[in-house]
Amino acid sequence: MIDARPVGYVIGLLVAALGVTMFAPLLADLMAGNGHWPVFLESAILTILVGGLVALACQNGVSAGLSIRQTFLLTTLVWLALPLFGSLPFVLGGTNLTFTDGFFEAMSGLTTTGATVLTGIEGLPEGLKLWRAIMQWLGGIGIIVVAMVFLPELKVGGMQIFRSEAFDTMGKILPRAAEIASRISVVYVAITLACAVCYSIVGMNSFDAITHAMTTVATGGMANYDASFGAFGAGPHYVAVVFMLLAALPFVRYVQLISGGGAVPLLRDSQIRVFFVLIFTVTLLMTLWVWRTFHGFSEAGFREALFNVTSIMTGTGYANADYMQWGPFAVVMFFFIGLIGGCAGSTACSVKVFRYQLLFASIKAQIRRIHSPHGMFTPRYEGRPVSEDVLNSVMAFFVAFMVSVGVVGVALALTGLDFITAISGAATALANVGPGLGPEIGPAGNFAGLSDTAKWILAIAMLVGRLEIMAVLTILSWQFWRA
Repeated sequence: MIDARPVGYVIGLLVAALGVTMFAPLLADLMAGNGHWPVFLESAILTILVGGLVALACQNGVSAGLSIRQTFLLTTLVWLALPLFGSLPFVLGGTNLTFTDGFFEAMSGLTTTGATVLTGIEGLPEGLKLWRAIMQWLGGIGIIVVAMVFLPELKVGGMQIFRSEAFDTMGKILPRAAEIASRISVVYVAITLACAVCYSIVGMNSFDAITHAMTTVATGGMANYDASFGAFGAGPHYVAVVFMLLAALPFVRYVQLISGGGAVPLLRDSQIRVFFVLIFTVTLLMTLWVWRTFHGFSEAGFREALFNVTSIMTGTGYANADYMQWGPFAVVMFFFIGLIGGCAGSTACSVKVFRYQLLFASIKAQIRRIHSPHGMFTPRYEGRPVSEDVLNSVMAFFVAFMVSVGVVGVALALTGLDFITAISGAATALANVGPGLGPEIGPAGNFAGLSDTAKWILAIAMLVGRLEIMAVLTILSWQFWRA
């Protein structure tokens, strides 16, 4: 039987910490004088009280470390508990959201998916706008820690390939997590501040600069306007592109950079090179398509192509144009680049570049074995042989991801959604991208019109996708719960 007390203790502390962050939007509402601040006061008190009581109740079971099964349980339950309490300001506030809508919005925020059920966002109280940004910002740094500390230990989706001597967590998950998180936090805060300053320089007001910096660096994509980045001019578009790209790179490389390791590891990282090659190639193709079909040779066509390609591939989900109007080629292209994602150990979402590298390395080795049956061909990543357990983990992830897209797509279709909406909704939720395809959930729409059943399916899919699928599937297995 699993001792859940250490898990409950950590979750209680994190829930209480989430409650503390609710005082920031409370102050924003007080400064704006909109009278909405009591909602955050009530939410903060309730969240801190429940989190604190759970932590106190489980304190006697705290041990030096967590077992593998406890770690699996923690990584899943924490992403259920936080959205539950994160939904309180939406449900108690003046948005008229049901619990289903509030939970969907909170889950989308904390998993940095960016899908929304809100309309008339520019008319919301400043506190709620800031709360959406804070949830995404916290979710962004949270998933970096999960990706660098927990998933390699759990051997999920091939993440164990990123174990290194500097970040080895064997048997010391929680203490090591604190050390890694502190280093990453410095980089994360620095990039966020730099992004906010740059947004201010190109014309955003202070509030928009701060909130959009949070959602940009988290590659979350929640904006303060229904039109997303269509509400801004060209300057903010280019700033967003730069910082979406920076946020999609491995944060461990930044830590190495500021720790005196130099820029060599950053420049030599093969997944970074492949990521930029893909961004460049797809942007070039999309620019030529937009120029040929709509704008002619113009800066606006290049900017729209660059911005939306970067936004979708990094899983941010901002939009500055309705690319559903760009024709079938563009729609199909956006669907597939949303399934690529950024680099491992970044805030970016989806499958991740390194998994495709390992997949193609494995395919290449297999083709060579078929051509030369007596030869010895080993898949390699960055010049190093890839172990069989890593390859098996990656293959299992790909299969689980594709099967999950199919299952969620069928489930959504059973709620009455058309094929495009169902399959793109499943893919965007599992890949944590944000907008789907079609007039309802595409870049010009939102998820408000979906049924409650569809919203719950998508919220669960966001959780499964954010935890790299295999972690959630593991705790649902019978073997996990056997003594």
